Order: sequence, then structure tokens, then C-alpha cells
Amino acid sequence: MQKIETRYTHSPEDIKHYSTEELRREFLVEKVFVPGEITLTYTHNDRMIFGGVTPTTEALEIVLTSELGVDYFLERRELGVINIGGTGTIEIDGKKESMKKQDGYYIGKETKQVIFSSDDPEQPAKFYISCVPAHKKYPNVKISIDQIQPMETGNGDTLNERKIYQYIHPNVCESCQLQMGYTILEPGSAWNTMPCHTHERRMEAYVYFDYANEDTRVFHMMGKPDETKHLVVDQEQAVISPSWSIHSGIGTSNYSFIWAMCGENITYTDMDMVAMEELK
Repeated sequence: MQKIETRYTHSPEDIKHYSTEELRREFLVEKVFVPGEITLTYTHNDRMIFGGVTPTTEALEIVLTSELGVDYFLERRELGVINIGGTGTIEIDGKKESMKKQDGYYIGKETKQVIFSSDDPEQPAKFYISCVPAHKKYPNVKISIDQIQPMETGNGDTLNERKIYQYIHPNVCESCQLQMGYTILEPGSAWNTMPCHTHERRMEAYVYFDYANEDTRVFHMMGKPDETKHLVVDQEQAVISPSWSIHSGIGTSNYSFIWAMCGENITYTDMDMVAMEELK
């Protein structure tokens, strides 16, 4: 089964008077991984499609044609995949690759067929995907976390010691506009991306997971720097972050998240830093 939900764009003025329920309805995706299903969100923020593919007893294939005005899903798009579940397989135009937890893949435009399956239905793979418009075909590349030299940043004194693994990034593989990576907070750390920033030239989507325990929650900070709001995010839920919004989080314990960006460029450091005294 495949489900896709459309989310529309918002001005900062739109959310000033949103209730908690309204804010969650517009920016939080509560169900990303559903066993045996493909669950996608199509945001009009830079036309990103993101979500979860969770095969169990049967293989799953994303089929989007009329929704995108194309003959096949990746006719005009590129795709990033990272597995955060059990071992599975990804078949790309007939070529099969095993995908253990933390394995990723960049799949270029004009790829006709991508099929996802799990080795064990009781411990299914959880393929998190991000898909954005593309103007050029770049080679498909498998990316393992073992091949990536992480950026180690933060420290224990400020509760933000973490490792950032850049999967789809110019240092690793070519892409048109998609960037995608995996951040892991060290035990005892709970803040990510603080001091915070915005990037007017790119939007971003986060999925939070690998919580330390079932009671862990992440408070995702969003909004204009001088008028911040928050979302309380449970395990394996996702958040849409418009280009004008900060995107930072504090957890009740450590956790991991996947970030994906698209927009005007693929310069990871192109961001507008926010001084702490500007936050309100």
C-alpha cells in the first residue's frame, strides 16, 4: 500500500496565531514508517517528497506518475535513501544491493525502477527516502556510514557533542540539489544545531529516531528567530522546516536524526547564523 499526503507552504505570518494542533498538522508528520506500506509526504517547500518505505512480506515500489505529471517516478527527480531498520535489499533497474542499518544510496534521475524489500519481515528494513527535482542525471552511488569520515562537533559542556555523517554531499557523491545526512548525538548530549541558523536558499526536513528509551521526546524548535515555537516529536516522526525557520532540537536524552535539504545550491555551509541574543 502507498499513501501520499500533500503539505502546502506557509509565510511566517501564517503561523503567528497557530494553536499547537494547527502547528502539528502543518509541519509534523506523525507516521513515517508503517509495516508493509509506503508513507510519503509531498511538501510544496521546494517540491521535496520524503517518507518511509517499510517492506515486510512483500517488496514495495514507489509509483508516482500522474501526481508528478511524468511517466515514471524518477523521470525528473533524484532520490536519497538511508536504512534505519533491519537488513534489506534495494533493487535499482535490476541491480540488487544489500542494505544494512545505516547504509544509504544516491539514485539519479531517469532511473526506471527502485524496489525495496526486507530480509526478515519480523525485523523489517526502514528505508527513509528524500526525493527532489533534478535537472541532470548523476551516477547511482551506494554509501555506507563506514566509508564516511564524520564531522565531530560540539562538546559535553554545552550538551551538544555529536557526529555528522554527510551521505549525499559533494565530498561523497554528485547530486543536482539534494543533500542528505545522519547525525548521532553522544550519550549525555541532547542539543542539535544550537547556536541555530536559517538558510533562505534551502528548505530542510528532519526525521528523529533511535531514542534512548520509550519516554524520550525531542522538542523541535522552529519559527523566525525572534518568534520561536516548538513541536514535541516522538520516535520516528518527521518535521518540515521552511527556509525562513530555525531548526534546532533538545531531547530528554540523546537521539539520532536524518536531515535532507534542497534548494538553490549544495553548499553545506551556506547558512545564516543566529546570535543567541536574537532568539526570542
